[in-house]
Amino acid sequence: MTMWLIIMWTTLAVTGIGLVYLSSRLEKFGFMDKLTDCRPKRKSVLSIVLVFGLFALIGWQINFMNAIVCTVYFALVWALCDFANWLIIKIRRKIFKRYYAGVCAFVISIAALACGWYLDHQVWQTDYNLNTQKSVRPLKIAMFADSHLGTTFDAEGFAVHLANIQAQQPDMLIIAGDFVDDDTSREDMLKACQALGKFQTRYGTYFAFGNHDSGYYGSAYRGFGVHELIVALQQNGVKVLRDDTVLVDNELYVIGRRDLSDVREKHGARQSMQELMQNLDNQKYTIVIDHQPADYAAQADAGVDLVLSGHTHGGQLFPFNQVGKWIGANDRIYGLEKRGNTNFIVTSGISDWAIKFKTGTKSEYVIVNVEQK
Repeated sequence: MTMWLIIMWTTLAVTGIGLVYLSSRLEKFGFMDKLTDCRPKRKSVLSIVLVFGLFALIGWQINFMNAIVCTVYFALVWALCDFANWLIIKIRRKIFKRYYAGVCAFVISIAALACGWYLDHQVWQTDYNLNTQKSVRPLKIAMFADSHLGTTFDAEGFAVHLANIQAQQPDMLIIAGDFVDDDTSREDMLKACQALGKFQTRYGTYFAFGNHDSGYYGSAYRGFGVHELIVALQQNGVKVLRDDTVLVDNELYVIGRRDLSDVREKHGARQSMQELMQNLDNQKYTIVIDHQPADYAAQADAGVDLVLSGHTHGGQLFPFNQVGKWIGANDRIYGLEKRGNTNFIVTSGISDWAIKFKTGTKSEYVIVNVEQK
């Protein structure tokens, strides 16, 4: 928690510095001289008003977090362009008559954020092909995480994405947490659960909680509680797993873990992987749903075959993709990793939380094909 507080205050400080820096850069454009009759004080005031006003507008139209993201991106790109401009001037030994660095910074920043918006709001399919020495029929697993209903799509949009997943004809569907969020409406939650109820698979649909599914602000804030979410899922055929194990067709196990936030944030507990595995037949293929990819050593030691996670949003923003791993919050940020005989897959998520840009990854659902070697 201390580390996250440090990151939060650092982000706010960087945002403040970025706003001041961008205001000073805006002054360098020629049109600012025309607007202020070349009066320095007027130019400074106008620059501050324009930059801080744009920050407030983005915060109002989208949210405060996205205003911060836009500010940091503009400031970083602008600083790089100014540095490149300085190097070019040193080499050519001549100052530019116009502020080309600012024009380049503006264009690049807009292009990067537009691309990030597109990558966040579109959904791709990512495929993984795995082998196992265990006796198991060819298995196609569909998995998504971090839908955070109501952010980039509502229940109707969710149903469209679910239809695309259904077209792949998976043997089972796994939801690796953060299905809903604090801002998810009760109506969207119920409609999305109904869409899941129409999903057809051979082995069913399985759900494990993420840190947002329980809600941070209480049931009154979003209009439904944890119990109502569980009931809605179960009424539509979804198996809700909270440190529970299901033997599927006497062939494989699905283990859904309580989210790590129950321990880290709510001072609760969850069973260890050794406890969850102790009475299972280790000759059967074992799939673990664990929202946060943060227990790899124990999961590999326990001998599970496949661990499916989300939570990281694939690192979300370049160049900050690996921050979660650097501070020890996650074992992996995105993709496939193998430790011993255990495969770990982390998805970037089918949607997003507060930040509506993905500049270091893209939104996706995952298809995992498992075959006996």
